[in-house]
Amino acid sequence: MRTGQLQLFIPGPTNVPDSVRQAMNVPMQDMRASDFGDLTLPLFDRLRGLFRTRTGQVMMFPGSGTAAWEAAITNTLNPGDRVLMARHGQFSALWVEMAERLGLDVEVIDVPWGAGCPVADFARHLGNDRKDRIRAVFVTHNETATGVTSDVAAVRRALDECFHDALLFVDGVSSIASIDFRMDDWGVDLAVTGSQKGLMLPPGLGILAVSEKAMEASRTATLRRAYFEFSDMVRMNAGGYFPYTPPIPLLHGLRAALDRIDAEGLDAVIARHRRLAEGVRRGIAAWGLDLIAAHPSLCSDTVSAIRVPQGVDARDVLRIAYDDFHTSFGAGLGPLQGRAFRIGHLGDLNEAMCLTALSVAEMALLRAGVQLQPGAGVGAAQLWFAGPDRAAARLPLAAE
Repeated sequence: MRTGQLQLFIPGPTNVPDSVRQAMNVPMQDMRASDFGDLTLPLFDRLRGLFRTRTGQVMMFPGSGTAAWEAAITNTLNPGDRVLMARHGQFSALWVEMAERLGLDVEVIDVPWGAGCPVADFARHLGNDRKDRIRAVFVTHNETATGVTSDVAAVRRALDECFHDALLFVDGVSSIASIDFRMDDWGVDLAVTGSQKGLMLPPGLGILAVSEKAMEASRTATLRRAYFEFSDMVRMNAGGYFPYTPPIPLLHGLRAALDRIDAEGLDAVIARHRRLAEGVRRGIAAWGLDLIAAHPSLCSDTVSAIRVPQGVDARDVLRIAYDDFHTSFGAGLGPLQGRAFRIGHLGDLNEAMCLTALSVAEMALLRAGVQLQPGAGVGAAQLWFAGPDRAAARLPLAAE
């Protein structure tokens, strides 16, 4: 029999705070009642602040982030439209696959897993596109499989320097509400996220923010859609309603989650994620292990993908952590299966939780046969969390 609480350190779904879980424990209500908009209308305005957009149209589709991907594509593009995408991890690869299945002409740039969005290659392709055949550029802001964050602002600059009019799509599923994201400042046309990561909710809401330019494109786009029709959603959302049954408890939970973000402050939330991620990264470095991210500038503040040594199967690390220590870490995906595991560090998270993740990972790595100094990772993170000056000097706490 297992005792204690399951420790969840996967990059989504993330831990749901008690206040959010309790907020979802509500009786069902009439989704067509005259006062239903009292719950929903403020949520649209508050989500605009989360995306940092003043004019973007925010929509919530019952479904996952993948559902929001499909809604974004089918409402703004046409069969055979050429789009520019990069494939550098599991989720960017899945986005390419969806675009191809939906009938788009996908121009794919393949780069090694661990690299970021290839901005220079994008710029070259855009510069060579004299007839503006590329209708959209897709960027995976935070590649969850590899723990890599890409520079969306740099892609916008490439578009502007080429005087290119393509729409800019951004997958922000594991970045928005955790990593700095600025829809208006970066000229993003369609941004996608989901409820189960930085928003600290269960899965079930695919959330989009859509620019005026993208809304204009949706009025003439001819890809087939029904459930995901923007115009139906916008028309019903104007009064606080939905074209079909919304997940009402999730909407109550979203209000509570946004209350938590507002109380902390979005900038402070982003800074907290960066501080906690740096502690985790220092712990990993103290083990002598490498991240999948090819350069420190690419490291994600929401998930770290850790390469295990030759001769060690990362699936053993995951099994030991779960079976022996009641803790879940993220598996390596695609070609990283068995070669890496992931520590998710986003959402409702603090220093003590990060130290727990590192402590359990150390024990699982040791049992899986990895040679490391017990306590090395935890100690390195403790020094960082105790204060950056202490971490830089590598002074033990007892020295003062």
